[in-house]
Amino acid sequence: MRAEAQTLVDQIQQSMALLRRHLDWDNAVRRLEELNALVEDPTLWDKPDAAQKLMRERTRLEEAISGFRDLEAKLEDARTLIELGEAEGDEDSIGEGEEALRSLRDEAARRELESLLSGEADGNDCYLEINAGAGGTEAQDWARIMQRMYARWADSQGYTVDYVEESEGEEAGIKSCTMQVKGTNAYGWLKTESGVHRLVRISPFDSSARRHTSFASVWVYPVIDDSIEIEIQEKDCRIDTYRASGAGGQHVNRTDSAVRITHMPSGIVVQCQSERSQHQNRHHAWNMLRARLYEAELQRREAEAQALADSKTDIGWGHQIRSYVLQPYQMIKDLRTGVETSDTQGVLDGDLDRFMAAALAARVEAKTDATAG
Repeated sequence: MRAEAQTLVDQIQQSMALLRRHLDWDNAVRRLEELNALVEDPTLWDKPDAAQKLMRERTRLEEAISGFRDLEAKLEDARTLIELGEAEGDEDSIGEGEEALRSLRDEAARRELESLLSGEADGNDCYLEINAGAGGTEAQDWARIMQRMYARWADSQGYTVDYVEESEGEEAGIKSCTMQVKGTNAYGWLKTESGVHRLVRISPFDSSARRHTSFASVWVYPVIDDSIEIEIQEKDCRIDTYRASGAGGQHVNRTDSAVRITHMPSGIVVQCQSERSQHQNRHHAWNMLRARLYEAELQRREAEAQALADSKTDIGWGHQIRSYVLQPYQMIKDLRTGVETSDTQGVLDGDLDRFMAAALAARVEAKTDATAG
């Protein structure tokens, strides 16, 4: 086998070895067998919440194990194709096999990283909030662009997106929105996106075509189930109902039933206007508040190991995690990991994997170093 192909095989096998270790392979296979047996129990759905939790664990393990076995099969197929090509002097077959190895190397690296999503809420769905910073129409348009960017990323992962709340801008864009992203490991991947995002571009709203800098913040927190107990005293909360504002939009029902809950001790505010029923919006808002308080607890636990950004930081200079520069040159750079790309349109169309992967790896490394220390 040629040197390049052998190097690719070595890289794939290294990722697979780490993936197998992270999965704790023997225990994972044994646990999946246990879960498959439990699923056959006709009384399983007598307790729906417990059943859903069990099914999520089963899905996660099943996908991880089948994904590993799929890697093994693809690696064997690629090696066989190259070996046959070399035996017969068929350069096309060799090239096809090497291209398959390059694709497989990227897939193995991603699966290896995905196996690190071992936090207690990493496998959950999540809420993603976007808030425009100061700057009026400019910042609100940037917030809308980010909303589209994350929706496209979610779609590329096979996730679904529900729009919980959306506040339209006065002239363009949005002041804020809350999206619920549903899919395995949605929170695990998106949690590293929390922070301030900075855009530099020629303003489409400036008749003098001057360059403007805009900011928007992202906050991500997991959807939690009833098995996680979060105690909230209703006396600590202020509940307001209001009519959804704005000129209308494709995602939100414009009714009198919108609900806002303010948790006074923490200052956390959540709001929901996606349903026509005030009762349903109130139910969703309470769930969001529980999730926000749970995320705050997760942050508190991880604070020493990982210097997570304070959710109350200003949406402006000095707090950004990523810069999106469209003028005078094209460059998007993550200020935490140094990962950058000149493919600005691709990123704005949802190609965020390289940034998420690097940030997740850095977070895991920081936690490992803190544990070792």
